[in-house]
Amino acid sequence: MTRVGLALPQLGDHVDAEAFSTFCREAEELGFSSLWAQEHLFYPLEPRSGYAGVKGLPIPEQYRSVLGATEAMAFAAAVTSTITIGSSILVGGYHRPVELAQRLATIDVLSGGRLVAGLSVGWSDDEHAQMDVDPRSRGRRMDELVLAVLACWGPDPVQFDGDFFKIAPSVVRPKPLQAPHPPLLSGMWSEAGLERTVECFDIWNPARGEPADLAEILSQLNTRRNAGAAPLRLYYRSFAQRPSHRPGDPVGGLEAVLADIEASKKAGVEEVIVECNFWDRMDSPSAWAQAPRHLASVIEAAR
Repeated sequence: MTRVGLALPQLGDHVDAEAFSTFCREAEELGFSSLWAQEHLFYPLEPRSGYAGVKGLPIPEQYRSVLGATEAMAFAAAVTSTITIGSSILVGGYHRPVELAQRLATIDVLSGGRLVAGLSVGWSDDEHAQMDVDPRSRGRRMDELVLAVLACWGPDPVQFDGDFFKIAPSVVRPKPLQAPHPPLLSGMWSEAGLERTVECFDIWNPARGEPADLAEILSQLNTRRNAGAAPLRLYYRSFAQRPSHRPGDPVGGLEAVLADIEASKKAGVEEVIVECNFWDRMDSPSAWAQAPRHLASVIEAAR
């Protein structure tokens, strides 16, 4: 059975605490499997890089206001009790390993072991510059970040010595409740990113591509896994409305999501994450509060 999760309501000025809480509780009550946060920092008025790294593609207006990712995850965990809480994704260049390990372990502990930790390299040169990170180093930096976070989640004393990060012998706690650690989800697509995914991650969740094509790539990736490692699992992101749509483009809505669910089932996708943050329908707190119930039919379709 393919499970269905929902992207959290993070983008836009019309998200408030009551709508966010209702969204999370309704999603859990209706049987959605997971809630997912994304990470962006600010909206540059003269961006150096196009949206999603595509030169000249404008950044969607929804990004003018974005709730913080780990804070949104913690809030979602606090108002629910069983649903999985994940990041898809946190940008590696905006974090250092001890800080990130502590934040994510805290969410895992306080949620009762419900965290999936999603990481990727990001695309915004402007946001990397804001964090004093050279975007050209983001891949190599990600390699170290993952290893250093895993070290922080391992036995004390923790010690790490790399080109980007150094941790003197230390006690780093809390440790995550899940052992040996929360599942790691990758959103990476480049050849180097896919190799990184094969070596260090548990789940692959690209933001583009068709389910059947992604399943074929996943099969190839799994032939490169280390002996004894569990196979990579595939999560698919379905957009009720694509963020890069142009005036006059069709809005998919519920019908498009249902089509993605059907294709994902045929391809053996384990989980579909439904993204509504760019959907024109999400234009008020009440629209967000009602969104899980509006989308409830996709759960039955997935079964």
